[in-house]
Amino acid sequence: MASTKRTVSKFIAEPVTVHFSSPPAFSKKPPCPDRFTWLEEEFIITACLSEWFDFARRGRMARNMQPQHARVATNRGSWGVGRFYFDVRTQGGRFFRLYYDRAPTDAVDRAGKWVLMAELAEIEE
Repeated sequence: MASTKRTVSKFIAEPVTVHFSSPPAFSKKPPCPDRFTWLEEEFIITACLSEWFDFARRGRMARNMQPQHARVATNRGSWGVGRFYFDVRTQGGRFFRLYYDRAPTDAVDRAGKWVLMAELAEIEE
């Protein structure tokens, strides 16, 4: 029996606006959104196929913590560090990978940002 996997078919890396039917309880730990808007087109998410997080510290943030604290932060996260990834299927049968980047843009805009990372394609193994 063949299994189906998804692979990146088109790298996008563009900001998107996401929408939730009810606001997330914690803005820095969001669930999968219900829909997103990209290039003025709205995509309704019909299924969240997988989700995961990555709390690895990158760039200068990787060097500003003692090693024993960095190990704990890699599992639990720390303020402004980390990404939440979502592989989704949209109405119409397209597949995408979105992520929420917890890093603040600056001192005024501390919310983080949503990014449409890639369009995915299904392949059979």
